Amino acid sequence: MSVKILVVDDEPDLEQLIRQKFRRNIRDNEFEFLFARSGADAVAKLEVERDVELVLTDINMPEMDGLTLLGKIDELNAKALKSVVVSAYGDMENIRVAMNRGAFDFVTKPINLDDLEKTIYKALRESSIIKEALHTRDQLVAIQQELNVATEIQMSMLPRAFPSAEERRGVDIFATMKPAKEVGGDLYDFFAVGEHRIGFVIGDVSGKGVPAALLMGISRTLMRGSGRQGLAAHDCVTAVNRVISEEILPSMFVTVFYGIFDARTGELEYCSGGHNPPYLVRENGTVEALSEAGGVPVGVVSDFKYSSARVQLRANDTVVLYTDGVTEATDVNEEEFGEKRLEDLLARLKTRPAQAIVEETMAAVNEFAKGVPQRDDITCLALRFVGNGANPTE
Repeated sequence: MSVKILVVDDEPDLEQLIRQKFRRNIRDNEFEFLFARSGADAVAKLEVERDVELVLTDINMPEMDGLTLLGKIDELNAKALKSVVVSAYGDMENIRVAMNRGAFDFVTKPINLDDLEKTIYKALRESSIIKEALHTRDQLVAIQQELNVATEIQMSMLPRAFPSAEERRGVDIFATMKPAKEVGGDLYDFFAVGEHRIGFVIGDVSGKGVPAALLMGISRTLMRGSGRQGLAAHDCVTAVNRVISEEILPSMFVTVFYGIFDARTGELEYCSGGHNPPYLVRENGTVEALSEAGGVPVGVVSDFKYSSARVQLRANDTVVLYTDGVTEATDVNEEEFGEKRLEDLLARLKTRPAQAIVEETMAAVNEFAKGVPQRDDITCLALRFVGNGANPTE
């Protein structure tokens, strides 16, 4: 496809000189020259010929001079369109004005056609670079728009409404996720398992970005589907592991923690698929990590048999789940937030509502990092047993 060049000059002889000089370029369909006799004529042509890449214009012309034309070109918002002005030798004042108004280069009269040829190629190279940059920018904008939509879709998959303890018959639950990129690989969820039990899960997909987000969506759907069947915690994780192992790339996996809490008795049954052990925060401020019952991350060994464990919660005890984005967040000195800071924080928060525990934990991590770019998704979930007025251990 030929490059369109608009020549603007009120001297008719210039057209013949241009056509003669660039006859091979015209014959080979490299250049297509358009001609205008004034700035006004040039503007009219540019409004129709939107693919012109270079304007070669005289400064002194009737109706509209070249300097005014440069302003009109700027109004057309043709960022890749380059302009070269032609002026009398020594007319530096007008040349300076032209350059300030966006001209790329200039040639002087009488025109040296060899020099003009070099100037044209130089301007077209610059125009090509700008067009490529604009194309890349447009692609990035389109990708960003798609990622924004993906973020909305992903976040809509996670629970946003958290019922009160009264609605959950004595269970106070809250969670949040902050992705490191537009889309993340962390997940959390909770759902009813029969009349008095609630299933809840947290997970962390290996990797980041779109692949991790896709696996996050699959994992969350499978966990919810299996959990609602009323399976034991280890049977649920075993079933999900079998499906995930067959569907994902060998290099990917998911760490998960799935719990089933009985609001009548305060008993928690749980299974961990290679996930960070959650903390059990007692009403008196004692913080203890739950035993690592379960097995390897989901997706690693297709026929792995997971195991469950049980722990008893008393009224006002809280289970706090998190992904490693919490403990591995770093400050400017590359020091990690770590388990010790998290344990000390949870001990201070002890009997606070679940939402307060989650939000203050996220705020503490953010304050610790002090603006250091987030490297990993950060997710936190808290389940607090408000109790029904009786001590379930009695």
